Amino acid sequence: MYSWSSNYDFCYTLSGVINKEGIGLHSGEKTRVKISSFEKEGFYVSFADKPNEIFKLDQNLIGSTMLCTAIKLSGRNLYTIEHLLASLAGCGLSYILIEVDGREIPLLDGSAIEWVKAFEEVGIKKVPNPTNFTREINKSIIINKEDSVIAATPSQKTTIISTISFSYKAIGNQTFVIDLNPKSFVEMIAPARTFGFKDQFQELSELGLIKGGSLENALVCDGDKWVNPPLRFDDEPIRHKILDLIGDLALVGLPKAQILVYKGSHSLNALLASSLKN
Repeated sequence: MYSWSSNYDFCYTLSGVINKEGIGLHSGEKTRVKISSFEKEGFYVSFADKPNEIFKLDQNLIGSTMLCTAIKLSGRNLYTIEHLLASLAGCGLSYILIEVDGREIPLLDGSAIEWVKAFEEVGIKKVPNPTNFTREINKSIIINKEDSVIAATPSQKTTIISTISFSYKAIGNQTFVIDLNPKSFVEMIAPARTFGFKDQFQELSELGLIKGGSLENALVCDGDKWVNPPLRFDDEPIRHKILDLIGDLALVGLPKAQILVYKGSHSLNALLASSLKN
């Protein structure tokens, strides 16, 4: 079993090159990525047809946050970046170049664990600690959007306390607390898959979304039951919400903070990330 660190005292990058392909959740198109180490800190993206045009990912590039996180890169949109970014940041990786052949990051099994396994296969190596991998904060931040709230208060470590509340009995009210580090991320968060609702499928399809969604890459809730059990955790939905939050904070650096979030979403996460950056 791979031995992940129990803190973020060091930063790592990849020792080899990862090639993955799969279906994009919303486009339904096959997409490919090549992930390798890079000489500069942070996360960088290029496209296969213009490999020498390299973009450093930054919170200011965030575009749409409707059911995924997308970034705008020189007239192109790149969709569903959050699971890959969560796996990188959660595992303590930086100095990364992602080359994409397509419009979307592959969904794989709907969680981050396939990315983590790929990291383990090629191995990791220490690099200088980047200046923005973990972010110190010196004041509390509270943001609300409709009936959702997210707050961050200064701490010596990153602790996430997240709660969701759904009328669907299969989910109901769930709360999860985690002291985040590479080991806890890999064991408790990375395997949690994205989830959706059977009664919303038609509406989302008409909006041109979830064309690549299937019972192989997403949990589907049908009221008081799951269409495709078993779950990997009894509380898999709330764990996936935390996975999304980690991915959405990756571009500004994981804050050394106690983060409390009620009914989180990509748009709410983006508001916190922007506040941390400013």
